[in-house]
Amino acid sequence: MSELNVVSISEAKLPAEPFVARHLIDGDWCQSADGATFERVSPSHGSLVTVAARGGAGDVDAAVSAARRAFDKGNWSQTSGKDRATLLLKVADLIDRDRERIALLETLESGKPISQALAEIEGAADIWRYAASLARTMHGESHNSLGSDFLGLVLKEPIGVVSIITPWNFPFLIVSQKLPFALAAGCTAVIKPSEMTPATTVILGELLLEAGLPAGVANIVLGYGDPVGAAMTTDKRVDMVTFTGSTAVGKAIVKAAGDTLKKVSLELGGKNPQVIFPDADLESAVDAVAFGVYFNAGECCNSGSRIIVHEDIAEEFLKRTVDLSRKVPFGDPLDTSTKVGAIITPEHQNKIDSYVRDASKTGASVRLGGEPLSVPGLTGQFYQPTVIANVESHMPIAREEVFGPVLSVLTFKTLEEAIALVNDADYGLSAGVWSENVHTCLEFARKAQAGTVWTNTWMDGFAELPFGGVKESGQGRELGKYGLDEFLEAKTVTMRIGRTREPWVS
Repeated sequence: MSELNVVSISEAKLPAEPFVARHLIDGDWCQSADGATFERVSPSHGSLVTVAARGGAGDVDAAVSAARRAFDKGNWSQTSGKDRATLLLKVADLIDRDRERIALLETLESGKPISQALAEIEGAADIWRYAASLARTMHGESHNSLGSDFLGLVLKEPIGVVSIITPWNFPFLIVSQKLPFALAAGCTAVIKPSEMTPATTVILGELLLEAGLPAGVANIVLGYGDPVGAAMTTDKRVDMVTFTGSTAVGKAIVKAAGDTLKKVSLELGGKNPQVIFPDADLESAVDAVAFGVYFNAGECCNSGSRIIVHEDIAEEFLKRTVDLSRKVPFGDPLDTSTKVGAIITPEHQNKIDSYVRDASKTGASVRLGGEPLSVPGLTGQFYQPTVIANVESHMPIAREEVFGPVLSVLTFKTLEEAIALVNDADYGLSAGVWSENVHTCLEFARKAQAGTVWTNTWMDGFAELPFGGVKESGQGRELGKYGLDEFLEAKTVTMRIGRTREPWVS
């Protein structure tokens, strides 16, 4: 324990009172129809952070009704791109203004470091600004090559009412990867944040109203997947569901939405590999590997938790990775020096630990960590930085999403073997390659089955570039112009010019 870099409790003050979160339905803040509430306790400090309205089917019905009315009325869906962009830019400015307030509540509810939360809120504002640019520049197509008597148009129209269901690990960032694109397209929405992190989405609702978003365009219903999420995915008045979370829940949503054939966009799990060749810049690679697995305590769909390193450099890589892992500051997320905070729940911590213990029992070698971590002055749950070697590709820890600060290390001999190991997975969210040889990087990028491939870096993201996975990592894309296209339908308009049509019956 003394070999690890543990940050004790900071001097930052906790809020005197818990945040009170209510539903936003048709422009009004309201309690649940039955008055039910639930509480969120900080996973790091053990204090009560949020008291939230606990929604039911009736609350979802009211929210969907409001979104449907608002869309059909057209006071948002039929506005100009300029007007939509102007509002989205106002929201971005308000996010910047309230960044510290948002980040504090996100840190207390999720356990992530305050420095990371601040950076994520800043990134979210940038996404809102990018979506605003798309609102002004989106367009359809014209076809004037169909002959002298025809003109063809392809109109891009908003898909309608969208159910947005977001997870607990990046609550403000992920809603900002969905909602501004839906709004830019002209859609209306019903949003359900995770029951573990409801506060920051409620704050976003406050900012939307302050910016002047018409009533009913964005509605928020708080609560649990059953019944809130279930009702949002089955209501026939909803035209689309976009969900980020586990693959198991994503599959259930596809089945539930199938009865009404609504569109579904999913960003799901990952078991993301980084392949490290002998000619890699090892210092940079090791640092990126540490970042990739410990960022957000490994509770990240893009976590680089599966390392495939060439056998000639495997031991040197392991030694450097263990040495650097000891230096990573784990502990109080309110301390600005902390890089890894708390685990979201005790149950999830037990799940992480069970993967590690199973790997150890079946022949893998725990080179560092491998058990819960005690942080002086805090009552929450933390897990040690963990590095596991001698991992075989058939082991659960090499194939399943651990979602914790746990690094699994496999080895390879040839490029072909490395690519085979990369693609021997149910997931296909992201992958990385480390080599100074551009030919190696390009061949890897073309053959890796993943929605994103990073070369000589890890987890750099830009609002302009699409994000999403293949196989069981999801369907559809977020961000970039593709993120807007998800919320648009194409409508063909065929126009005959003049009275040129030959009679069918003469």
